[in-house]
Amino acid sequence: MKILLFTLEYPPFHGGVANYYGNLVKYWPSFAKTTEGKPASTDEANSIFVLNNNDGRLINKKLPLLKWLPAYFALAAKIKQEKIGHILVGQILPLGAAALICAKFFKTKYSVILHGMDLAYALKLPRKKWLAEKILNQAEKIICGNSYTAEMARQNFPDAGQKIIVVNPGVENHANSSSRLAAQLRDKYNLQDKIILLSVGRLVKRKGFDKVIEAMPEILKQTPNLIYIIIGAGDEIINSSQEKNIKIISKATDEERDSWYNASDIFIMPSRNINGDFEGFGLVYLEANLAGKPVIAGKSGGVSDAVADGVNGLLVDPEDTKQIAAAVIELAKNPELRRKLGEQGKKRAINDFNWEKQIKKIYQAII
Repeated sequence: MKILLFTLEYPPFHGGVANYYGNLVKYWPSFAKTTEGKPASTDEANSIFVLNNNDGRLINKKLPLLKWLPAYFALAAKIKQEKIGHILVGQILPLGAAALICAKFFKTKYSVILHGMDLAYALKLPRKKWLAEKILNQAEKIICGNSYTAEMARQNFPDAGQKIIVVNPGVENHANSSSRLAAQLRDKYNLQDKIILLSVGRLVKRKGFDKVIEAMPEILKQTPNLIYIIIGAGDEIINSSQEKNIKIISKATDEERDSWYNASDIFIMPSRNINGDFEGFGLVYLEANLAGKPVIAGKSGGVSDAVADGVNGLLVDPEDTKQIAAAVIELAKNPELRRKLGEQGKKRAINDFNWEKQIKKIYQAII
């Protein structure tokens, strides 16, 4: 059976969803993979194809209605051309509508992958929720990127509940490849005797970096040798009176980012839910764990799948700066606890969240 990944977001497009789908294809179990319409090998059994929107052909924003209509025609053509037996729908809206229609005309099965914000968006308006329900009820499987999204789907679409499986994002074990540069970073920024508190992510309120900055005065009272490094860019402007203890690096290569994981002592991202905008999983927690670092995370969205309190890090109320400060101070003052959580986190990330294992779950669910 030939599989088609049907998505609006796919590498080189950036972001967590695109990363998930790029690795879905990369780690699809030992079968032909292609984005060009022809298998990469002679073994076509269960090969996976990709139909994405990187060239803008799936969505026509100039259409007053049914902007996804080009996606339907592109999907129909691909089904006929490659004799696709199963579609993996990357976005319930609008691509799920095209898959639903094609399933009726071509008797092709489909499954829907949900990450969090896509489902929250579909629930905002009654007509969108109605369409989402039709799509999910006809789907073979509903693959959720985290437990939080799975529970949200079960509550809103009880008839589809038995189809739901959870497949978290995976992580690639490459963080240690940049360990040789960690000492250079500490030297470059004169951080030899500092405890480095690190955040990595877009500068948006949902990530909670502003709350960490609010907690810094209390943190510095008890750990004056701590410095807060933020790796990221975005529209959110972060101001603080503690500039000497806070440094924002807006441009960093992947290698530099991984080197900061290795150079740091504690990773923090107390993400929170703001009007339905929440963290679906938080791959950065696992990336920090791979470097052997403990993490501090906010109890919101799908974060609890990535961070187990007391195992690979600490969970805090993301709105409570006192809790945030207390967690940072506890780890900053206790190197043995940092080591323990970091080692447990690294083992957990490697054993439980490798991409091969995660993608195999999807493969076994639909084949």
